[in-house]
Formats: sequence, C-alpha cells, structure tokens
Amino acid sequence: MSAATRQTVSARRQRLLGDAPGAFAVAQHVRVTPQKARRVGDLLRGVSASEALDMLKFQPQAVAENFYKLVDSAVSNAESTEGLNGETLVISQVYVDEGPTMKRWRPRAKGSASRILKRTSHLTVVVTPADEAPRPAPAAEKKAAKKTAAKKTAAKKTAAKKTPANKTATSKKASAKKAPAKKTAAKKTTAKKTTAKKATPKKSEKEN
Repeated sequence: MSAATRQTVSARRQRLLGDAPGAFAVAQHVRVTPQKARRVGDLLRGVSASEALDMLKFQPQAVAENFYKLVDSAVSNAESTEGLNGETLVISQVYVDEGPTMKRWRPRAKGSASRILKRTSHLTVVVTPADEAPRPAPAAEKKAAKKTAAKKTAAKKTAAKKTPANKTATSKKASAKKAPAKKTAAKKTTAKKTTAKKATPKKSEKEN
C-alpha cells in the first residue's frame, strides 16, 4: 500500500517512517531492564529480517524471545499492509525506551527495608526494504575511529606532561650557570686574605 492510497496514518508511523515503505512492531511494558535489552537490540540494526530471526533463536538472553516476536510481527505487517517481500526486508531501526518502574521493598536487618526497582522497557522494531534502508557504518570503521581518537588524547596528555619537565630543565641549567660566578667571588676573597697576611710583619723583626 502506497502513501497516497493510505487513508489513516498514525503519528508513530509518520515519525518512524514518514512516506517511506516499511512497517514496524511495538512491545510495551516488557519486564526487562533497558540496559539488558539494548545489548540484543544493538545486534539487530542493519541486519536482514531473516538473519535476525535465525540469530535470535540462539541468543542466551531472555529478551531475545521478545525481539523474535517483534521482528516476526514487523515482517508480517510489511507483507500484509504494504505488500512488500519479506525476504528483502532489513531492520533499519531498533528503539529500546525505558518504561514505568515498579517499586517494591525487601526486609533487611534491624527492622529496616530496602527498595527494589523492577524496571520495564518499550521495544520498537522498524523494517524497510533493503534499497531504502540506511546502511550503518561497519564495526571495523567504528573501531578505527575509536583508536584514532584514543591516540589523539594520549598524544595530548604526553605533550602536557612534557612541558613542565622542559621548564624544570631550563631552570636547572640557569642555576648551574650562575653557580660558578659565586665560586670565583669566593676565590677572590681568599686571595685578599692571603695578601693581608703577608703584609703584617713578624714579632721578631719588630724587636730587632
């Protein structure tokens, strides 16, 4: 079904896809923390729908079952409502939003109680044809970009550490140059003392 023949368009579909062909599926109030769900959701972006279903069958995480149902539902929505071929679909977007948190308590020592937070998540999967799906950057390029950024920061830190050392070295050189001048002054004073001793006559010469 094209965008022209579609009579009612939900605000969510307009936000996710706009006029582009594709479909989506949403699961709300899933009893899993968003942090755990994002580990699985990050694996699905840019992967074809058939590969994602095969991958999710063998994932050890419990939320993989929820994502499997979501991907399957999104593919069936695209085939039934949009008339797209399920084999050419790619998962273009995966969202894991935080849902409401249920607060419980647990008894602890000395009559106190500690809070337990039971978090929930809202999962969204969007599938589009392979021709119009945005291609994410490969993992190798992301790792190379991270390495270059780490090298730049390390070079800046080393440069910042070297500058104080140079200042101390120059100060030591300056003090070393000034030190011989004091020694020469001390030698002159000793020479004056020796001349003063020679000028004083001896007692025996005075008596004669």
